[in-house]
Amino acid sequence: MKIVIIGGGFAGVNLALDLAKSSQFEVTLVDKNNYNFFPPLIYQVATAFLEPSSISYPFRKLFSGKENLHFRLGELLKVIPGENKIVLDNGEMDYDFLVFATGAETNFFGMENVKRNATPMKTLEDAIGMRNKMLMQMEKATLTEDPAEVKKLLTVVIAGGGPTGVEISGMFAEMRNGILRKEYPELAGKGSEIYLVDGGDALLSPMSVKSQKDTYEALRKLGVKIKLNTHVADFVDDKVFFSEGDSIESKTLIWAAGVTGKVFEGIPPEAYGRGRRLIVDAYNKVAGSYNIYAIGDASLQTTDANFPNGHPQVAQVAIQQGKNLARNFELVAEHLPLKPFAYHDKGSMAIIGRAKAVVDMPSPKLHFKGVIAWLAWLFIHLVSLINHRNRMKTLYNWMIAYFTKDQSLRMIIKPSVTQEKVESV
Repeated sequence: MKIVIIGGGFAGVNLALDLAKSSQFEVTLVDKNNYNFFPPLIYQVATAFLEPSSISYPFRKLFSGKENLHFRLGELLKVIPGENKIVLDNGEMDYDFLVFATGAETNFFGMENVKRNATPMKTLEDAIGMRNKMLMQMEKATLTEDPAEVKKLLTVVIAGGGPTGVEISGMFAEMRNGILRKEYPELAGKGSEIYLVDGGDALLSPMSVKSQKDTYEALRKLGVKIKLNTHVADFVDDKVFFSEGDSIESKTLIWAAGVTGKVFEGIPPEAYGRGRRLIVDAYNKVAGSYNIYAIGDASLQTTDANFPNGHPQVAQVAIQQGKNLARNFELVAEHLPLKPFAYHDKGSMAIIGRAKAVVDMPSPKLHFKGVIAWLAWLFIHLVSLINHRNRMKTLYNWMIAYFTKDQSLRMIIKPSVTQEKVESV
């Protein structure tokens, strides 16, 4: 059985690695990057608390020694279901089964200025770009004599009060209160401000009320200015405009406010549901198809009795769907009945800052905060990294950061060649 997987995130990698255990499958994973990375920690790369290699790993190294598992670098352009064929930007491939594990992309809700000028937080490239921009703006601020310009350079607006927005605002606040004062003493008292903006009436809306309140209070104590029931309406000329008519002057808008699915040529429009996610049945088969599947953030599954409106777009759903689909492919090969997917919710968590976090457990229904929740967050994220090398590097960096309240990763590293030169090579 020739299985082609598009996308190497949580869902795609777990599916591929589980299928690699059986010689009856020939599996090819296609991704536009040659590495897997861990999205929940990209904000720590963006704030220079982790290096990129701590949360990423090359696919070919990961698949080394697995004879039936292959990697192809490429980007999907088109699906031809009638011919069981896909078209990539560098060739074509045939398949017996096709699996979309493409995750989601940033949703700017049609605001072109925001899309053009804001900094998204979705990919490793986004994180590195934000790190470079943040460091460059602090260097510029040390050379600027205009107080208003300095304030714009140092003011950060973060759109989105989910885990990413909360975690990055907490990290920025601790950097401002510690590292900035030590390494940039000339900027002390120059008006650095951090705003966290969300359209709802609470931060971390999917979590418990206790977690929402604890998070709100912890961020306020760190000096983060929180604006709820407020949407970003525009970002132009170094000014962030809000839905109620207010505005903030800033050169930095970090966009963590929403995601949307990807649309692929060859997949009929009726196969897409809310958020451009592919509608799938209980076995993750795409509506209207017989050999095309979707898992993780790319799928919208409403057959799970506990999640009639679809599953949350979180890592655990992607991991569990990948593993369940691998088992179902084995059952297909053995001509046995398939197993419908049912999500086992293991809880949700968010880190706020040093020794500050919140954790909600669904069964039994428990809420943790403070050091215990922070340790739980560290442990879960460490064991979720893809291999021992990443875990050891991340643990080492976290220990240095904890005991010194600092890191030494604040280097501005930019490519020295243009994209045109890279493409010509």
